[in-house]
Amino acid sequence: MELSPLQKERYKYQPKLPTILKSNVEDIQAEFGAATESVADQAAVKALFETTYGTPVVAFKNGSNPNAKNKINVGVILSGGQAPGGHNVIAGLYDGIKAGNKESKLFGFLGGPSGLVDNSCLEITDAIMDEYRNTGGFDIIGSGRTKLEEEAQFDKAIETCNKNGISAVVVIGGDDSNTNAAVMGEYFKKKDAGISVIGCPKTIDGDLKNEHIEASFGFDTATKTYSELIGNIQRDANSAKKYWHFIKLMGRSASHIALECALQTQANICIISEEVEAKKMTLRAIVDNIAEVVAKRSAKGNNFGVALIPEGLIEFIPEMKLLIAQLNDLLAEKEEEFGKIADFAGQKSWLQANLKAENATAFTSLPESIQKQLLLDRDPHGNVQVSLIETEKLLSEMVKEKLDEMKKSGKFAGKFAAQHHFFGYEGRCAFPSNFDADYCYSLGYNAFILIAAGLTGYISSIKNTAHPSEKWLAGGIPLTMMMNMEQRHGKQKPVIKKALVELDAAPFKTFAANRDKWAEETCYLFPGAIQYYGPAEVCDQPTKTLKLEQGLTN
Repeated sequence: MELSPLQKERYKYQPKLPTILKSNVEDIQAEFGAATESVADQAAVKALFETTYGTPVVAFKNGSNPNAKNKINVGVILSGGQAPGGHNVIAGLYDGIKAGNKESKLFGFLGGPSGLVDNSCLEITDAIMDEYRNTGGFDIIGSGRTKLEEEAQFDKAIETCNKNGISAVVVIGGDDSNTNAAVMGEYFKKKDAGISVIGCPKTIDGDLKNEHIEASFGFDTATKTYSELIGNIQRDANSAKKYWHFIKLMGRSASHIALECALQTQANICIISEEVEAKKMTLRAIVDNIAEVVAKRSAKGNNFGVALIPEGLIEFIPEMKLLIAQLNDLLAEKEEEFGKIADFAGQKSWLQANLKAENATAFTSLPESIQKQLLLDRDPHGNVQVSLIETEKLLSEMVKEKLDEMKKSGKFAGKFAAQHHFFGYEGRCAFPSNFDADYCYSLGYNAFILIAAGLTGYISSIKNTAHPSEKWLAGGIPLTMMMNMEQRHGKQKPVIKKALVELDAAPFKTFAANRDKWAEETCYLFPGAIQYYGPAEVCDQPTKTLKLEQGLTN
């Protein structure tokens, strides 16, 4: 296989570990804290997780654990969308297993969770692993979005594990994938299957986090990749001086990516979905705010700018949220009836008859292209696929209409021309930054230590990550601790609660304190490409979000 010079060099990179994980694996001991409970709906969650609910937070310290030297077989699953660093989670897990016992084996389930059910797997060897260290993507074993939630699936999973002598399964995924891992772990324990389940926190959206999970892996790399592109566009905008660039960024349920990119680039406008919801801002109010910024910049001779828009924005706008919620329920409950309608005109008539009056009004107020996008096939969880909704075009078209109105009244005399971008796939499989390479390797290595401690239903936790890696803290937290009950496919189900942007936290406050200046002035920053070699202050820095959350100045 032909390799690029960067590939060759990245293969040689040795990821950094927390000090405790540098010890011999048999000298690492679990220290248990107090019992835990779920973040909400405690009684309902406890009833569903009878054997794994309430287990304590775990921290690792120097001590003794001779079981770490036992020969074991472990299975690993990549679940959901790609995120930079996934290969290093597997590399850390692999190296941890081999550090325990060289006869131990790691099996990768192919194509995501379905590989576990269908017994589609391969043994990961030195030769295979060494081809993927410090590289982007999930192509070592592939990923998938199969939901593991039925007893028949779990029974087949037990069969697969028994056939391969597997006594532990590591699920690398986001909140839904780790919810599935928790359900599977509960089932295995109830069945006394002798198979532990450990999760690892993955999602570039950054919405799988809490005080113990400080960052989901891939967020660092993705935001730095997007910020490079935004910086390039800002340089172009400031050169051509004739376009407003509306950039939609990944982040369905939370605006962490948009906020981090705003902090890195100082774009003129960044909409934070959580603020829109908190202030009950209408679609018209958002458009008016953008138009006001465009007009102020134009009055200074600057008919250009950059606006960042989280892909999930439309679900946070009150009237749109109500509309989408009813659409999701309607299309789940009456899927067959709706599917028989052949044309869009018929679909609109059906919706007028079935939607609440206020939701029908909101639907008809939208451009037809957006209406059609709201009716596209739902994702596996029954939700509208917001990445397919061209919110950036919706906003720019409505801003243009507003500016045309302002021209007639003499409140706007400039020019407005829009360009549109959606940064999604560009950031999902990049070479991981040094931070993600180190963090992911630590998560995987730590997952083995959790297995060796005899634990199940836990997620790998590496803390204190805004500091140098030798100060990182390793441990694990119960998956049930992060759960609440939510409506899915019209039913209440246990899910890991998504972490949204907190409006009273340091990252948003820093943004809010500067956004008026960034809006009217041209204060662009140009982060440039991710650097892998050079001084630590250039190559090993965490995100601005993480530093601000941990009280460190930029």
